[in-house]
Amino acid sequence: MANHGEIVEEYNRQRAHFSGKSVDELLAMTDGKNECEFLFAIEMAIQQKEERVGFNNLSDEERIVLAIEGLEREVNNGGYSQFFINSSGQYAPIIVDALGRIGCPKVSALTRRAIEAIHPAAWTPGDIAAAVASYAEVERSRWVKDPGSILMKRSPIDEQETHDAITEALDQCDQMFYQASEVIGGQLVEFIKTNKDSIHP
Repeated sequence: MANHGEIVEEYNRQRAHFSGKSVDELLAMTDGKNECEFLFAIEMAIQQKEERVGFNNLSDEERIVLAIEGLEREVNNGGYSQFFINSSGQYAPIIVDALGRIGCPKVSALTRRAIEAIHPAAWTPGDIAAAVASYAEVERSRWVKDPGSILMKRSPIDEQETHDAITEALDQCDQMFYQASEVIGGQLVEFIKTNKDSIHP
């Protein structure tokens, strides 16, 4: 099993390998057939560009790639709650439109429903970001470190709140997401190919 240092070294090697490559170069490097590997590579390359120029200086298409990949990874791993709580929550203000842009109207509508479940004051980027930040703060406060372990567990004081309306609504959205017929990854790959002139990692 690789140790932490080896994992970090491999991650940095991959970052350097994908940095500054065009869409066509990344497609060639991943044989153009391995969808997951290509999306991993393009996301990593765009993230490095974001580190250099800032999120607001990315093209709309580059921001869409980061938002879609953030959503798919987090919701598949831990539901919409995890998407909101982790750094991916920064994409909440653009994610509904991003899903529509790549041709996933059903998941777009479902994701809007998930955002509405955390009660933004209005449907504006600022209000959505504020609702995500508020939800994430409350959720993080409900978890405590398990003594003698690296694991986190729900605080006992939270027991009465574990099935509140927001949690229930997000759980329903999670189940519908897992059953959705739209293939987000495939749609995103086609979007990237179609818009490659606007994507310059």
